[in-house]
Amino acid sequence: MPSFDIVSKIDHQSLDNAINVARKELATRYDFRDSKSSIDLDKKALIIHVITENEMRVTAIEDVIRSRMIKQKLDPMSLDFGKEQYASGNMVKKDIRIKEGIEKEVSKKIVKAIKEARLKVEAQIMDDQVRVTGKKIDDLQAVIALVRTTDFETPLQFINMK
Repeated sequence: MPSFDIVSKIDHQSLDNAINVARKELATRYDFRDSKSSIDLDKKALIIHVITENEMRVTAIEDVIRSRMIKQKLDPMSLDFGKEQYASGNMVKKDIRIKEGIEKEVSKKIVKAIKEARLKVEAQIMDDQVRVTGKKIDDLQAVIALVRTTDFETPLQFINMK
């Protein structure tokens, strides 16, 4: 039976490229001249560490990271900016988390939307992904179109179409 998986993953190499380009852009920007700003990517924990002098520069760095991710064809919705700002001396530090995997609530919404569409497919939650199986590939393509048009506030990809 044909099937495919709905996942939420990010390309680590493209993310690394986006962070490196953002770092270079901040080094050449006039408003960041003589600043002690830095951007570091922790690849294992998937956290971007931003350190700078004030909160205005933090928001400017966030905008640069977003724009660079878009240019690398990455979805900036996978970033969790949160409110984790804390200062050490005169510096402000913020950790930006990168979300991977579909959360349980979102996967339940996806399965519910697929069942409400009354297509002849079966959707099941498998850890941090959703597997959709059906007898016809046309039904699976209809599910892909349905999921693309519905906003689940998570970047979704479709892989393993068999």
